Amino acid sequence: MGPLHGYGIARRIEQVSKEALQVNQGTIYLCLVRLVQKKWIKAEWGISENNRKARFYSISKAGQKQLIVETENWQRVAGTIARLLQWEGEE
Repeated sequence: MGPLHGYGIARRIEQVSKEALQVNQGTIYLCLVRLVQKKWIKAEWGISENNRKARFYSISKAGQKQLIVETENWQRVAGTIARLLQWEGEE
């Protein structure tokens, strides 16, 4: 997708989730700051589609590696929960 500013990231999350997730502006920026501090994303200043100065964020190489780790962990946890729910339904 390429670099996005915070508002664009929030809107994209809402679109992909089909509006199931609503992203608070304050929350997204706090998360972005933390991800930059961990060096999982990069931030650069640019001009938005509204011709305003904005920070644009993109995933770093370290972030790509971390995304793989987090995805594997999520799949493991989700699989465990699915098995537990299936087991509960069998009783």
